[in-house]
Formats: sequence, C-alpha cells, structure tokens
Amino acid sequence: MKLLGLIGYPLSHSFSAGYFSEKFRKEGITDFQYLNFPLQDLSVFSELIRIHPEIHGLNVTIPYKEKIIAFCDKLDPVAEKIGAVNTLKFIQHESRKTITGYNTDYWGFRDSLLPNLEKSHKNALILGTGGASKAVSFVLDELGINYMFVSRNPKKGELGYHDLCISVINKHLLIINTTPLGTFPDISSFPDIPYDLLTRGHLLYDLVYNPPETEFLRLGWQKGARCINGQKMLEIQAEKSWEIWNL
Repeated sequence: MKLLGLIGYPLSHSFSAGYFSEKFRKEGITDFQYLNFPLQDLSVFSELIRIHPEIHGLNVTIPYKEKIIAFCDKLDPVAEKIGAVNTLKFIQHESRKTITGYNTDYWGFRDSLLPNLEKSHKNALILGTGGASKAVSFVLDELGINYMFVSRNPKKGELGYHDLCISVINKHLLIINTTPLGTFPDISSFPDIPYDLLTRGHLLYDLVYNPPETEFLRLGWQKGARCINGQKMLEIQAEKSWEIWNL
C-alpha cells in the first residue's frame, strides 16, 4: 500500500484527505491511502519519513510551503522559480529515498482564475506574503497583470492595509486573499480592507475553501463584486499532485 498525505498545522480545515479518499472510492483505486499528518514543528519531518517508509508523496500546506524546501533533494523548475513547494514526490533509490518538490498551487490558481478574468483586470492586490502568495504572483507575472502585495507588516515596495484608500481600490479590480483569515474554525475573521469601496467591477478571489463562503467573499458579494473561493483551485492542484505522484 502506497501512502500519501498532507503535512501542515493545523489541518482541521483541510479537505484533502476527504477529497482523495472519495477519488479512490469512485475510481476503484485500492493501492493508495491518504492521511493527514499535523506537524506542530517541521523538525519532526525526518522522523515522520523514517516511521512511514511507505510514503510515496505528500502535499504541504500552511505554514511549511517555504520551509519544506530545505528537506528537498531537488526542485521542479516551476517550484524553484516560485520559491515555495506544496507537493513532494518520494523516489526510492538503492540506499535512500530522494524528495523532489513541486508547486501545484501554480496550476490550480492559474486554471481556476483564467475563466473569470476580464480585460479590466489589469491590476491586482495580493493580500498576504506567505508561500501561497508566491504562486499567485508568479501566475500574475505570466499573465501580465500588475500587482501589489498587502501585508500587516509591509516591507519596501509593499502596501499596508492602512494604505488601501479609494484610489488604490479603484485601480486594483482584482483582489486575492492568500492569508488563512476566515478559514474554519475561525470563520469570523477576514482581511481588513475597505469593503465599502468595492464595486461591481471588482473580482475577489479567496484561496480559502473551507467554509465555501468566507466573510471576505460575503462582504464582497454585498457590494456586488464577483467572488471565487478556493475549491476549484484545490481540485485542480490535487489532480496535478496525483499526476506527479504517478509519473
């Protein structure tokens, strides 16, 4: 039995185990199992691999998409350019296993965003600066969409939430939440943007998929903005991970 799984912390919000279990049931796949591995500290990663030699692949979520790179023997070119990894593939050689890191968030975000883009979406705000934001910015670069990062502790070239005035909001009609704010069970939290300035011309994309309607999206809908949650991105990136594990 080949073992797949998800590492991160916490994992109470994650649909991955359920998604793959249902996939295995529907498609009659009997030689794989998918489990959650909530790791409070990445220092136990090597021990996890030692006690589960049957591990064939792992997904990686918050807060380890950047830190896990240190454990990889090599990176896929896309993951290397992005600087973040959310999928690991293990290959057994004669004496040891090697780990290759991939970024399937890239595929998930790109392919779920493209059908919703309009010509007016020339400028974007990326809320958050963690590992997921790197895949998002990489996609926007490829699509020729200008963007600004928004952070609680902005560095040079970034915006703080207090900088989001009417001129900034009017210019940036695509707003992407890459933070975990609003994720189950803390469903009442949301990014501190001026929702009263949103219009029907805005497109809000929330990488959070649990719950399906976050406060970020609900407040956007109230102002007439078009809104997308992270469910489709999850499904696309999960299938891309499955493809990588079975190459």
